[in-house]
Amino acid sequence: MTNLPVPFFFLSLLVFWLAGRFGGYLRIKHPLKDEARDDFAIVQAATLTLLGLIIGFSFSMAVSRYDQRKNYEEAEANAIGTEYVRADILPADSAAAVRSELAKYIDLRIRYYQTRESRLRRQIDADTTQLQAQMWTTVVAPAAAHPTPVIALVVSGMNDVLNSQGYTQAAWWNRIPTSAWGLLMAIAICGNILVGYSARTGKSKDVLHFVLPLVIAITFLLIADIDSPRGGLIHVTPRNLISLSKSISR
Repeated sequence: MTNLPVPFFFLSLLVFWLAGRFGGYLRIKHPLKDEARDDFAIVQAATLTLLGLIIGFSFSMAVSRYDQRKNYEEAEANAIGTEYVRADILPADSAAAVRSELAKYIDLRIRYYQTRESRLRRQIDADTTQLQAQMWTTVVAPAAAHPTPVIALVVSGMNDVLNSQGYTQAAWWNRIPTSAWGLLMAIAICGNILVGYSARTGKSKDVLHFVLPLVIAITFLLIADIDSPRGGLIHVTPRNLISLSKSISR
């Protein structure tokens, strides 16, 4: 569900609101005794404080992973641009072939960042793997025929291109663990139950106690949106790759 931040928001809002209503039901069935109010207040404050801390840590994790994806997109564009320039070292035929393949490769990488449909993404991954093997063969053949330190730079540059794609893929797989989301949900539910249990009756109070589920659900929406590479509204835009594509097509 975290891959679909908006449905996840409405689901979490419903769950937290129901948890608060369940807390109100428990208050009616098992009223809090006066001698237990101080202990209850301590437990409630500790639960909400712990929830706030874990939300803060989760938000920090999501932001760091988003920044990592942006940095790898920049590194990938730099690696491709460097290899495009180094292709001049190769013989004329091999240089033209490498540039043509790199141009196609850039288009595939841009489509990788922009595509949201899983079927198209799988096709892009297959085409990328095939083109990577083709590019490697193109630079290895002249390097094997003329094994000089200068041509070795081209091979090293192509290795950087292939490695940068792997680093990017790993960064996109690096998400907030499901167990962390489960812990967040459990503490949030407990917090809403405690708030509902301590709530007083009345329409105005019912409106006020809807605020906590709403705020927590919005926070979860933001974390899930940042953490999801393809879902939601916050995405890594391949600005560097697009700029590189325009520069080499001139």
